[in-house]
Amino acid sequence: MYQIAICDDESVELALLDSLLDTYRAEHAGSEFTVTRFESADELLCMVDEGEYAPDILFIDIYMPQKNGIEVSKQLRRMGSRCRIVFVTASADYALEAFSVDAVQYIVKPVFEDKLERILDRLLEDLGKELKKFLMMQTDDGARRVSVQAIVCCEAQRKFQYMYLTDGGRLMLHMTMAGLEELLGAFPEFVRIGNSYIVNLEHIESLNRQELWTDDGKKIYLPRGAYQPLIEKYFAYYND
Repeated sequence: MYQIAICDDESVELALLDSLLDTYRAEHAGSEFTVTRFESADELLCMVDEGEYAPDILFIDIYMPQKNGIEVSKQLRRMGSRCRIVFVTASADYALEAFSVDAVQYIVKPVFEDKLERILDRLLEDLGKELKKFLMMQTDDGARRVSVQAIVCCEAQRKFQYMYLTDGGRLMLHMTMAGLEELLGAFPEFVRIGNSYIVNLEHIESLNRQELWTDDGKKIYLPRGAYQPLIEKYFAYYND
């Protein structure tokens, strides 16, 4: 069951979007999701921060008092939320900035049923595929199922291999770096960097010729000659 959040300070707009989502659910057998309405961005952020709520998809207005949708989305990303963000707004002024927080769509009001249907078709299909992306890892604490999306990077430290996760966890793995590279090689988002690291391209916040930063704040120094092939793989992955 997927969680869809809608956030707008205007109750009329919330009701309209909620109604459109209800219509979609009624017309698409098998589409399983619940909708939670938020008239306050702070309420949404508080629930996510305290672990009470984790939306899979967020429809959010950009123009809201106190915090606009861009600011809210940046805070969600800093909290580790990987939800699909769809901006719904009366103006296209923030269109370019919207994609700096990895938004998947930008809709100018009014929202029409056919447009919403196309967006939900794609997002729900993507989420369905993502559910299949899990690995069973043998760790120091026993077998554990790990979501591929939750893997930020893997690091070799002497005889041990460690996997860092989006929730801040670190797993000690019972396998070689070569075996780990072979396992993750089935997923195009992973790239080997030197002898010590495998990094998930989806979790790279920024990089230059000397180092990269992951979105959980980890800094990785790049070995000589690593930058050019890395940046090529990075752009190829996002432009595929």
